[in-house]
Amino acid sequence: MREILYGRNGVREALRAGRRKIYKLILAQGVKETGIVADIATSANRSEVPIQRVERRQLDRIGDFKHQGVAAEASPYPYVELEEMLAGADQRQEMPLLLMLDCLQDPQNFGVLLRTAEVVGVHGVVIPKRRAVRITPTVVNSSAGATEHLLVARVTNLVRTMEELKAKGLWIVGLEDVPQASPYYQSDLKMPLILVVGSEGRGMGRLVRETCDILIRLPMRGKISSLNAAVAGSIALYEAWRQREW
Repeated sequence: MREILYGRNGVREALRAGRRKIYKLILAQGVKETGIVADIATSANRSEVPIQRVERRQLDRIGDFKHQGVAAEASPYPYVELEEMLAGADQRQEMPLLLMLDCLQDPQNFGVLLRTAEVVGVHGVVIPKRRAVRITPTVVNSSAGATEHLLVARVTNLVRTMEELKAKGLWIVGLEDVPQASPYYQSDLKMPLILVVGSEGRGMGRLVRETCDILIRLPMRGKISSLNAAVAGSIALYEAWRQREW
Protein backbone atom coordinates (compact mmCIF):
# COMPACT_ATOMS: atom_id res chain seq x y z
CA MET A 1 0.00 0.00 0.00
CA ARG A 2 1.33 3.43 -0.95
CA GLU A 3 0.34 7.02 -0.24
CA ILE A 4 0.81 10.24 -2.19
CA LEU A 5 2.27 12.94 0.02
CA TYR A 6 1.97 16.46 -1.32
CA GLY A 7 3.11 19.98 -0.55
CA ARG A 8 6.67 21.16 -0.15
CA ASN A 9 6.96 21.04 3.63
CA GLY A 10 5.36 17.62 4.03
CA VAL A 11 7.50 16.01 1.34
CA ARG A 12 10.69 17.66 2.61
CA GLU A 13 10.13 16.48 6.18
CA ALA A 14 9.30 12.94 5.05
CA LEU A 15 12.66 12.84 3.24
CA ARG A 16 14.48 14.40 6.19
CA ALA A 17 12.96 12.09 8.79
CA GLY A 18 13.71 8.95 6.79
CA ARG A 19 11.01 6.93 8.56
CA ARG A 20 9.07 6.11 5.41
CA LYS A 21 10.13 4.45 2.20
CA ILE A 22 9.96 7.11 -0.52
CA TYR A 23 9.47 5.34 -3.84
CA LYS A 24 9.69 8.42 -6.04
CA LEU A 25 9.60 12.20 -5.95
CA ILE A 26 7.27 13.92 -8.42
CA LEU A 27 7.98 17.49 -9.51
CA ALA A 28 5.86 19.62 -11.81
CA GLN A 29 7.65 20.75 -14.94
CA GLY A 30 8.49 24.42 -14.74
CA VAL A 31 8.59 24.62 -10.93
CA LYS A 32 11.63 26.63 -9.85
CA GLU A 33 14.10 24.25 -8.27
CA THR A 34 15.43 26.76 -5.79
CA GLY A 35 15.02 27.14 -2.03
CA ILE A 36 12.92 24.40 -0.47
CA VAL A 37 12.40 22.61 -3.79
CA ALA A 38 16.17 22.45 -4.26
CA ASP A 39 16.47 21.02 -0.73
CA ILE A 40 13.88 18.37 -1.61
CA ALA A 41 15.64 17.38 -4.82
CA THR A 42 19.00 17.22 -3.05
CA SER A 43 17.58 15.00 -0.30
CA ALA A 44 15.98 12.74 -2.90
CA ASN A 45 19.26 12.39 -4.79
CA ARG A 46 21.15 11.71 -1.57
CA SER A 47 18.68 8.96 -0.67
CA GLU A 48 18.69 7.61 -4.23
CA VAL A 49 14.99 8.37 -4.67
CA PRO A 50 14.00 8.57 -8.37
CA ILE A 51 12.76 11.99 -9.48
CA GLN A 52 9.95 12.17 -12.02
CA ARG A 53 9.13 15.47 -13.69
CA VAL A 54 5.59 15.67 -15.06
CA GLU A 55 3.22 18.28 -16.44
CA ARG A 56 1.48 20.20 -13.68
CA ARG A 57 -1.93 18.95 -14.81
CA GLN A 58 -0.81 15.40 -14.05
CA LEU A 59 -0.21 16.42 -10.45
CA ASP A 60 -3.56 18.20 -10.45
CA ARG A 61 -5.26 14.92 -11.38
CA ILE A 62 -3.82 13.08 -8.38
CA GLY A 63 -6.25 14.77 -6.01
CA ASP A 64 -8.03 17.93 -4.94
CA PHE A 65 -5.21 19.53 -2.98
CA LYS A 66 -2.61 22.28 -3.22
CA HIS A 67 0.50 20.32 -4.15
CA GLN A 68 2.75 23.37 -4.79
CA GLY A 69 4.34 21.45 -7.65
CA VAL A 70 5.69 18.73 -5.37
CA ALA A 71 4.47 15.24 -4.44
CA ALA A 72 5.98 11.94 -3.37
CA GLU A 73 4.92 8.31 -3.51
CA ALA A 74 5.56 6.87 -0.05
CA SER A 75 4.91 3.93 2.24
CA PRO A 76 2.14 4.24 4.88
CA TYR A 77 2.69 6.22 8.07
CA PRO A 78 4.83 4.29 10.61
CA TYR A 79 2.83 4.12 13.84
CA VAL A 80 4.65 3.01 17.01
CA GLU A 81 3.90 1.39 20.38
CA LEU A 82 3.60 3.31 23.65
CA GLU A 83 6.80 1.75 24.97
CA GLU A 84 8.81 3.46 22.24
CA MET A 85 7.56 6.88 23.34
CA LEU A 86 8.45 6.29 26.98
CA ALA A 87 11.84 4.90 25.99
CA GLY A 88 12.49 8.06 23.99
CA ALA A 89 11.77 10.25 27.01
CA ASP A 90 14.08 8.09 29.11
CA GLN A 91 16.88 8.35 26.55
CA ARG A 92 16.56 12.14 26.58
CA GLN A 93 16.52 12.07 30.41
CA GLU A 94 13.25 14.00 30.44
CA MET A 95 9.93 13.60 32.20
CA PRO A 96 7.48 12.09 29.69
CA LEU A 97 5.15 14.55 27.99
CA LEU A 98 2.54 12.84 25.82
CA LEU A 99 -0.49 14.17 23.98
CA MET A 100 -3.69 12.12 23.80
CA LEU A 101 -6.54 13.07 21.46
CA ASP A 102 -10.05 11.83 22.22
CA CYS A 103 -11.74 11.29 18.84
CA LEU A 104 -10.50 14.46 17.14
CA GLN A 105 -11.96 14.29 13.64
CA ASP A 106 -10.96 17.43 11.75
CA PRO A 107 -7.71 16.83 9.81
CA GLN A 108 -6.79 20.52 9.81
CA ASN A 109 -7.15 20.80 13.60
CA PHE A 110 -5.26 17.54 13.97
CA GLY A 111 -2.40 18.73 11.80
CA VAL A 112 -2.08 22.09 13.55
CA LEU A 113 -2.02 20.43 16.98
CA LEU A 114 0.59 17.90 15.84
CA ARG A 115 2.74 20.74 14.56
CA THR A 116 2.67 22.36 17.99
CA ALA A 117 3.34 19.01 19.66
CA GLU A 118 6.49 18.54 17.58
CA VAL A 119 7.67 22.11 18.21
CA VAL A 120 7.45 21.78 22.01
CA GLY A 121 9.11 18.36 21.94
CA VAL A 122 6.39 15.95 23.06
CA HIS A 123 7.60 12.38 23.32
CA GLY A 124 4.55 10.94 21.59
CA VAL A 125 0.91 11.29 20.56
CA VAL A 126 -1.83 8.78 21.31
CA ILE A 127 -4.99 8.50 19.20
CA PRO A 128 -7.84 5.96 19.10
CA LYS A 129 -8.17 3.53 16.23
CA ARG A 130 -11.89 4.19 15.84
CA ARG A 131 -13.99 7.34 15.34
CA ALA A 132 -10.95 9.58 14.91
CA VAL A 133 -8.83 10.98 12.11
CA ARG A 134 -5.58 9.14 11.43
CA ILE A 135 -2.35 10.36 9.85
CA THR A 136 -3.35 11.00 6.24
CA PRO A 137 -1.56 13.00 3.52
CA THR A 138 -3.90 15.89 4.37
CA VAL A 139 -2.78 15.78 8.01
CA VAL A 140 0.87 15.58 6.94
CA ASN A 141 0.38 18.70 4.84
CA SER A 142 -1.56 20.66 7.47
CA SER A 143 1.12 19.84 10.07
CA ALA A 144 3.83 21.17 7.70
CA GLY A 145 5.43 17.73 7.89
CA ALA A 146 5.65 17.62 11.70
CA THR A 147 3.99 14.18 11.62
CA GLU A 148 7.13 12.71 10.09
CA HIS A 149 9.18 13.50 13.19
CA LEU A 150 6.54 12.52 15.76
CA LEU A 151 5.94 9.16 17.40
CA VAL A 152 2.21 8.39 17.10
CA ALA A 153 0.44 5.36 18.56
CA ARG A 154 -3.08 4.16 17.72
CA VAL A 155 -4.79 2.30 20.56
CA THR A 156 -8.01 0.32 20.81
CA ASN A 157 -9.23 1.73 24.12
CA LEU A 158 -8.24 5.18 25.43
CA VAL A 159 -9.40 4.59 29.02
CA ARG A 160 -7.47 1.33 29.29
CA THR A 161 -4.41 3.07 27.87
CA MET A 162 -4.78 5.89 30.40
CA GLU A 163 -4.85 3.36 33.23
CA GLU A 164 -1.72 1.68 31.85
CA LEU A 165 0.07 5.01 31.73
CA LYS A 166 -1.00 5.84 35.28
CA ALA A 167 0.51 2.55 36.41
CA LYS A 168 3.78 3.66 34.81
CA GLY A 169 3.79 6.86 36.89
CA LEU A 170 2.23 9.35 34.49
CA TRP A 171 -0.42 11.85 35.51
CA ILE A 172 -3.42 12.35 33.25
CA VAL A 173 -4.34 16.01 32.67
CA GLY A 174 -7.54 16.69 30.76
CA LEU A 175 -8.26 19.97 28.99
CA GLU A 176 -11.97 20.66 29.46
CA ASP A 177 -14.05 23.79 30.07
CA VAL A 178 -16.00 22.60 33.13
CA PRO A 179 -16.54 24.34 36.50
CA GLN A 180 -14.34 21.91 38.45
CA ALA A 181 -11.35 22.49 36.15
CA SER A 182 -8.54 24.79 37.31
CA PRO A 183 -7.13 27.61 35.14
CA TYR A 184 -4.27 26.09 33.18
CA TYR A 185 -1.69 28.57 34.50
CA GLN A 186 -2.54 27.69 38.12
CA SER A 187 -1.99 23.96 37.62
CA ASP A 188 1.28 22.17 38.28
CA LEU A 189 2.34 20.50 35.02
CA LYS A 190 5.94 19.82 36.06
CA MET A 191 5.51 16.07 36.22
CA PRO A 192 5.39 13.05 33.91
CA LEU A 193 2.08 13.66 32.19
CA ILE A 194 -0.20 13.01 29.30
CA LEU A 195 -2.36 15.92 28.15
CA VAL A 196 -5.79 14.87 26.90
CA VAL A 197 -7.62 17.06 24.38
CA GLY A 198 -11.20 16.25 23.40
CA SER A 199 -12.91 16.37 20.05
CA GLU A 200 -14.46 19.39 18.39
CA GLY A 201 -17.85 20.18 19.87
CA ARG A 202 -18.42 17.48 22.45
CA GLY A 203 -15.01 17.55 24.14
CA MET A 204 -13.83 14.48 26.02
CA GLY A 205 -16.00 11.42 26.50
CA ARG A 206 -17.38 10.88 30.01
CA LEU A 207 -15.19 7.90 30.89
CA VAL A 208 -12.09 9.60 29.53
CA ARG A 209 -12.85 12.72 31.58
CA GLU A 210 -13.50 10.71 34.74
CA THR A 211 -10.21 8.85 34.32
CA CYS A 212 -8.20 12.08 34.31
CA ASP A 213 -6.31 12.96 37.49
CA ILE A 214 -6.57 16.70 36.89
CA LEU A 215 -8.79 18.90 34.73
CA ILE A 216 -7.60 22.24 33.44
CA ARG A 217 -9.34 24.94 31.43
CA LEU A 218 -8.54 28.11 29.52
CA PRO A 219 -10.37 31.14 30.96
CA MET A 220 -12.40 33.13 28.43
CA ARG A 221 -13.94 36.58 28.70
CA GLY A 222 -15.42 37.14 25.24
CA LYS A 223 -18.80 36.20 23.83
CA ILE A 224 -17.60 33.06 22.04
CA SER A 225 -18.14 30.08 24.32
CA SER A 226 -15.24 27.87 23.27
CA LEU A 227 -11.85 27.74 21.60
CA ASN A 228 -10.81 25.69 18.61
CA ALA A 229 -9.39 22.33 19.84
CA ALA A 230 -6.06 22.92 18.12
CA VAL A 231 -5.67 26.40 19.61
CA ALA A 232 -6.64 25.31 23.14
CA GLY A 233 -4.41 22.24 23.01
CA SER A 234 -1.49 24.28 21.68
CA ILE A 235 -1.76 26.79 24.53
CA ALA A 236 -1.79 23.98 27.10
CA LEU A 237 1.21 22.27 25.48
CA TYR A 238 3.19 25.50 25.58
CA GLU A 239 2.32 25.98 29.24
CA ALA A 240 3.56 22.47 30.05
CA TRP A 241 6.80 23.25 28.21
CA ARG A 242 7.13 26.65 29.95
CA GLN A 243 6.73 25.09 33.39
CA ARG A 244 9.49 22.64 32.48
CA GLU A 245 11.74 25.68 32.03
CA TRP A 246 11.67 25.49 28.23
